[in-house]
Amino acid sequence: MKEHLFEDEMVLPVPAGELFLFFADARNLESITPPWLSFRILPPVPEAIREGTLIDYRLRIHGIPIRWRTAITAWEPPYRFVDEQIRGPYRRWVHEHILESVPGGTRCRDRVRYAVLGGALVNALLVRRDVERIFAFRKRALLDRFGPAR
Repeated sequence: MKEHLFEDEMVLPVPAGELFLFFADARNLESITPPWLSFRILPPVPEAIREGTLIDYRLRIHGIPIRWRTAITAWEPPYRFVDEQIRGPYRRWVHEHILESVPGGTRCRDRVRYAVLGGALVNALLVRRDVERIFAFRKRALLDRFGPAR
């Protein structure tokens, strides 16, 4: 199984603890996910996230309805957590979130290792572009909420 890597980062003008609390509330995920995915968290929405928490979603990828389940496989407040696909559209999806205190705020790094059905060709033609668009939207949404680093 060919694995692909996507990495992105940004600096936000808030302390790591505040940013981690934002990510710790599963309901905030909808606000940083592009509307064209019709993304919804399915009940029950977890009250508190920790290692082992399961979260179920419904979304549409290119109009195709998908159910997605992730597990939180690492939970290290306020600096790191990992969500991993249990069931969904990818053969593998492991998303590591790393928050690092820096002068003026927090560096927010995303590292996603993923594999797709159809391998490198499907990734090159469809999936990589979608992943980049999703994370570009996410970056804009986080900047709108927290403002740019000073």
